Amino acid sequence: MKKLIALLAFCLPMSLLAAPIADTHTEMAGCESCHEGGTPSSDLAHENQTCIDCHGDLNALGGVHADHAGMMECTDCHITHEEHDANSGCESCH
Repeated sequence: MKKLIALLAFCLPMSLLAAPIADTHTEMAGCESCHEGGTPSSDLAHENQTCIDCHGDLNALGGVHADHAGMMECTDCHITHEEHDANSGCESCH
């Protein structure tokens, strides 16, 4: 029961933040704020490193992010150019 409450406490606020991440980041410096040369890299390595440069690594973010450090990349959960619930992929492992 405690795990369910903790999961809901995390998931519900996150679903409210489901607007495309790109909308916020584009206001900073256009596509170049995340994409080298304004174009996505084929493996998204540059984009994931850009997330870390601005927000810190998964351990620094703490919470559910730290639980997945070394196993996942930012773009595994955060799909930037579409409205998306970052929690929607949780059930593939949990």
